[in-house]
Amino acid sequence: MIHVLNGAMNNVMDEAMSEAALKHRLLEWIAQDCERVRALELALQCAKVHSMPQWCLAAGFVRNLVWDRLHGFELSPLNDIDLIYFCPLDISPERDLAIETYLNQLAPELPWSVKNQARMHVRNQDMAYTSCVDAMAHWPELETAIGISYQAVVTESDTQTCVGMINHPASYDIELVAPFGLNSLFALKLSANPKRALSVFDHRVATKGWLTRYPLLECCRTS
Repeated sequence: MIHVLNGAMNNVMDEAMSEAALKHRLLEWIAQDCERVRALELALQCAKVHSMPQWCLAAGFVRNLVWDRLHGFELSPLNDIDLIYFCPLDISPERDLAIETYLNQLAPELPWSVKNQARMHVRNQDMAYTSCVDAMAHWPELETAIGISYQAVVTESDTQTCVGMINHPASYDIELVAPFGLNSLFALKLSANPKRALSVFDHRVATKGWLTRYPLLECCRTS
């Protein structure tokens, strides 16, 4: 284990790397993971069917991929796939359930979880959120608040429905949603969001087991 961890340190972000370079690295890692690419394709299909112009796959979908890579680990199984979207016109839990049901019909073997961020301010006792980015800016950990999506780029010659990002990379705009950027994620930090109670952060750290699973992490309880 010591040998693995020492070797993994060579993968940790160079402090001089720009945000653009980190984004490029992250998107390369996403594209190399067939399971994540497939989940993105299915989420895109779902977004078209259910009229979700603002969406992304977030939280562990991105965070765990980076932490696995930087530790030199085999990629962890996707124990849940958090699809978040923003629709203030219908904040009913039934809409989330309908979308989740649709995704489960497409890929019942994948662990989908769907949440409309236009409703989450009620649970968190915040002012109403204005977008997915605004909602994510209130999540307990800075490194969890990162998501990715892609949208089809329609051209005059493009008459087909959306297909794979790897097979047709020119057909997509890849969107990274990261209200706090990528630096702390690639620096292997686990940082409390000052907008949330520290007790919430501490509880999640204790119950999620991140510090045990990823021993190179630095826990930052204060900004």
